[in-house]
Amino acid sequence: MARKFQVTFDCADPDRLARFWADALHYRLEEPPDGFATWAAYWADRGLQEEIPDGYDSVVDPDGAGPGIWFQRVPEGKVVKNRVHLDIQVTEGRAVPVEVRRRQVDTEAERLVGLGATLVRAVPGGGIPDYYAVTMLDPEGNEFCLS
Repeated sequence: MARKFQVTFDCADPDRLARFWADALHYRLEEPPDGFATWAAYWADRGLQEEIPDGYDSVVDPDGAGPGIWFQRVPEGKVVKNRVHLDIQVTEGRAVPVEVRRRQVDTEAERLVGLGATLVRAVPGGGIPDYYAVTMLDPEGNEFCLS
């Protein structure tokens, strides 16, 4: 039986990344558990002694199909390339002509730049004639790709 899992991002500002990734993935911000008005109240109840700023720290797939994502505040900044990154498919795949997919990917990349992402480079071909993707960085510098 397959196991459920969540993806965890270490970060400086969980609320900022939760909001970015909710928009990027068409997910929703995860509300605090029943009985808690905020995530800060929930974490304080769990015995976390450090000050937790009010805001969101996780996102979920509204359809329940994809994994949840939790944004864990850590004191150190990101210093090297990610060993794992998200590849986000924004097209219908190779059934659609590459020129159409290129426009779809570029349009989505522009939208994400407007949300705080950075476009790193386009990755045309890569040895595959009908392939197109772009590499991007989220607002804290975590790499991800659109195809």
